[in-house]
Amino acid sequence: MDDSQLLRYSRHILLPEIDVDGQQKLLDAHVVIIGAGGLGSPAALYLASAGVGRITLVDHDTVDLTNLQRQIAHTEQRVGMEKTLSVRQAMQQVNSTIEVRALHQRADAALLNALAADADVVLDCTDNFATRQLVNQACVAQGTHLVWGAAIRFQAQMGVRAAHDAVSPCYACTFDPAHPPEEERCATMGVFAPIVGIVGCIEAAEALKLLLGIDSELHRSMLLLDALRMSFMPIGLQRRPHCLVCGTASLHDVGIV
Repeated sequence: MDDSQLLRYSRHILLPEIDVDGQQKLLDAHVVIIGAGGLGSPAALYLASAGVGRITLVDHDTVDLTNLQRQIAHTEQRVGMEKTLSVRQAMQQVNSTIEVRALHQRADAALLNALAADADVVLDCTDNFATRQLVNQACVAQGTHLVWGAAIRFQAQMGVRAAHDAVSPCYACTFDPAHPPEEERCATMGVFAPIVGIVGCIEAAEALKLLLGIDSELHRSMLLLDALRMSFMPIGLQRRPHCLVCGTASLHDVGIV
């Protein structure tokens, strides 16, 4: 690090859990963020400000006026712009020294596998069950850390699959891909603006800790948030031996893919 970087990241470097070596790990890291909306906005901004050296954004959508109620990386002036370009612009205004790659495309299995293979951590900031399962499958297949979050109305849930932890459950251990739930979209159900910010910030924090080698309770649990009561409740999870993704069975065996 040069003198400018030592000054920029000095408040991180003062933390014994990070120090100079930890900050260098962040500068050398590559994080992929799937989704540039409500969750992806705060996550991307904090990862950029923290000095993650390479960040890849993936989203196929464009900025809409209805997004501005909660998707804080976008502005009125960028309505109609590709979301990944809008978030990249916001990130570079915070930290012009990092590399940000913007992919304006749908996150299919082939793309996710390629990105997961080159990433240190993947953040799932999407808004639908099917894509979350694809992201999880790619991360398990490539042995990549995964941080995921979801929010609707006043409720949210967050979790981490730590690839180095043999008993850390994957997303499919908790939410069986063979039994998808009825989708709930914020376009019809509504979403409390600050809750996506809370979840996105937690996702960024967990990603940074994974990069730094700091253990977390979320490696083996799911965190539930009720923003009406502002209560957090962790639920302990276990890796399922017969999980369709990370266990002895496979999605191909049961004819899902």
